[in-house]
Amino acid sequence: MSRVSTAGRSVGVLPLIAGLASAIALTGAAFYTVDAAGCGDPGQYVRHDDHIELIGGCVDGASLPHTPEKTGTEASHSNYRP
Repeated sequence: MSRVSTAGRSVGVLPLIAGLASAIALTGAAFYTVDAAGCGDPGQYVRHDDHIELIGGCVDGASLPHTPEKTGTEASHSNYRP
């Protein structure tokens, strides 16, 4: 006689329920984090002649580190020819 015990089925269901519960909790935490970020203006990237600039957004440009200007001796992607 072949008998299937119900304990074997319930053992496989518990990890499934735990996985679904943790996925739901992490999804809720992600939605809360994005909602609490408080940035109403995501900004947009605008391409100029030789660079791309972020216009708007929640990043304060004064808090970013200053980078030195290029002297023109460095290679750039615009003049790269293999």
